[in-house]
Amino acid sequence: MKILDHYIEQLLEKSSPQAPVWNIEKINQGQKPSWNYIDGCMIKALLELYHITKDSHYLKFADNFIDYFVQEDGSILSYDPKEYNLDNVNAGKTLFDLYTLTSKEKYRRAIDTVYGQLKTQPRTSTGNFWHKLIYPNQIWLDGLYMAQPFYMQYELAYNEGKNCQDSYNQFLSVYQLMRDPRNGLYYHAYDDSKTAFWCDKVTGLSANFWLRALGWYAMALVDTIDIMPQSMAQEKAQLSRIYQELIDSMLPYQEEETGMWYQVVNRGGITPNYLETSGSAIFAYAIMKSVRLGLLNSSYFSYGQKAFDGICKKYLSEKDGELQLGGICLVAGLGNKEMREGTFNYYMREPVVQNEAKGVAPLILAYVEILFAQKKDD
Repeated sequence: MKILDHYIEQLLEKSSPQAPVWNIEKINQGQKPSWNYIDGCMIKALLELYHITKDSHYLKFADNFIDYFVQEDGSILSYDPKEYNLDNVNAGKTLFDLYTLTSKEKYRRAIDTVYGQLKTQPRTSTGNFWHKLIYPNQIWLDGLYMAQPFYMQYELAYNEGKNCQDSYNQFLSVYQLMRDPRNGLYYHAYDDSKTAFWCDKVTGLSANFWLRALGWYAMALVDTIDIMPQSMAQEKAQLSRIYQELIDSMLPYQEEETGMWYQVVNRGGITPNYLETSGSAIFAYAIMKSVRLGLLNSSYFSYGQKAFDGICKKYLSEKDGELQLGGICLVAGLGNKEMREGTFNYYMREPVVQNEAKGVAPLILAYVEILFAQKKDD
């Protein structure tokens, strides 16, 4: 996969903490650099690439990037914990690795800064974190990936595991509230107050199954299960069952030729639905990693590999001497603006872009899993 190595290098050469080329949202908005989940995804992927390749270039880039935002006292440039935005927790995952690898005390302090948000994050009646303060009473699948692996890791590393059960319980609530038993898929979001304009007034659920949200949830499960301690063997087994059910529910919707999935998962035949890169890459990563962890048997690996290969074949191309990764949904959410109503047409309206970290980062993570598999075979 020399082409992917070259592509990653191309992105790094053009990027700095002040102007990462993969953060299309910030570029489009003309905003200053900030602590955000998009860069967090990319830096986490580069750290995983460092661990498997031992190429210090990736570590140096990741360290320089996060160092720019983290101040000596552990405060983080542009980050306000009182916004209670779960997206902002995601980049905090990089701090555990960077503290271990660099011994910079400011990273340890910054871990506490991010954890401080979760200590007082508002919650639904079910005990789940609100997705954001501006979205009261709402659980989004995205938020489980943004917050739960960080929460579990912090508890185990620095709080004697006191709230590990709380993290586990939040997953169980989502399983009970947001999964459609007819097809095993999960709705994008749930409003505990059942008052949001986008939700069903009886169930509180949004209307569709958005691929990347399902992917975030799959990654949340795999990454959290990965760090759960043996003392939680029973809980680990339960989350593993929930995870396998999810993958088994997704496989019938995997497109035969490319191995990818559609933007709205269960509406593959309806124009203008399209095969979407970020969610497909997330599932490629999650499936291959879960085989490595023993959560799924080895026969599943080929489904992840097929998705990875399909993305590279369909959407990784060269233009004017530069590589491009296309087919990436820029953003999708619910609420605030009436246009974000969660209909099929809404998910079709959101821009499709190239070289955005929400697609690039999971493709790198999937690549890391392929490297793991190759190492095992050597």
